[in-house]
Order: sequence, then C-alpha cells, then structure tokens
Amino acid sequence: MSFFKQPIWPRFLPTHWVVACATVGPVGRMRKAPGTWGSVAGLLYFTTLFAGRLGDVGIVLLSAVGFYFSVALCGEAEFRLGERDPGKIVLDEFVAMPLCFLGWTRFAGVVPNWAVFLAGFAVFRLYDIAKPFGIKKLQDLPGGWGVTVDDTAAALATCATLHLAFYAWVRWGG
Repeated sequence: MSFFKQPIWPRFLPTHWVVACATVGPVGRMRKAPGTWGSVAGLLYFTTLFAGRLGDVGIVLLSAVGFYFSVALCGEAEFRLGERDPGKIVLDEFVAMPLCFLGWTRFAGVVPNWAVFLAGFAVFRLYDIAKPFGIKKLQDLPGGWGVTVDDTAAALATCATLHLAFYAWVRWGG
C-alpha cells in the first residue's frame, strides 16, 4: 500500500500549526456538530472563492490541491492527537464541499442559487453522516487518506444526487 503513504513534510511543522489547519482554526473546536460547522465553512469557502469565478476544471484542480493538504495535515493531526478521525478534524469536510457543486451553473435560471447551495449542503451532511454507497469502507484507509477520501466520496455522491434531482425536476416536475 505504498500509494497510501502519508506525506512527511507535516512532521516538521509545530503541533499547534498542524492541529489549527486540521481543525480549520476554531471551527473544529465547536462543541456541537463540528463536522456540520466544517461543512458550513466549506460552503462559505466555495461560494466566496469558487462560485462564479472558476469553472469545473478550476474547481477540480483547487480541490485536488486541497485534498493533498487534507490528507497530509489530517493524517499528521490524527497522529499528534492520538485519535482516529476525531470529530474536531474538519479540514476534510472543508476541502470536499466544493466538489458537491461541480456543474452547478447548469441549474442557474431554473433553481435559485441559494436552493442549490442549501440542497448540496444538506445532502452532503446526510452522506457524510450516513456514509452510504460503500463510503463507510473508505474510512479504513490509513491515516489522512481515510479521513479525507470518505468526505470526497460523499461530496461526489452529493454532486451526482443534485444532478439526478435536477434532471428529474426538469424532466417530470418543472
């Protein structure tokens, strides 16, 4: 499983930096539902930096960079905290959220943007918590891979669900 090795560069960072990045600052330290707050932060990240500025290719490229940093920092934070995928680590939700909205501009003019974003957020949280479609098994990957890949899969499943729902709406409901 050499493909799933942890990057070594975070080992040289101070613990407080690693943990602060993995918890997205104070977001992961919220007492109630830190994963939900991490997803809210990810939605804000998407709507302020991605939506209307980047096409799908840009979203995928920046998400790939975020994915790499999430694997590295979340894996190192797990090690330093001595816990397996603790709830306070929310960088994985944060970087996965933009993937929920690949192709979202196809909905423009038919569905209000706020409704797309709200639906994407809700479906992502459902899939991130319930972990259907084999997503739960992805958590078994080692280190930061297991922390990050399941959220990425939940985001891509959310994207597919939004597109299927939009197609059904246009085809039969609208």
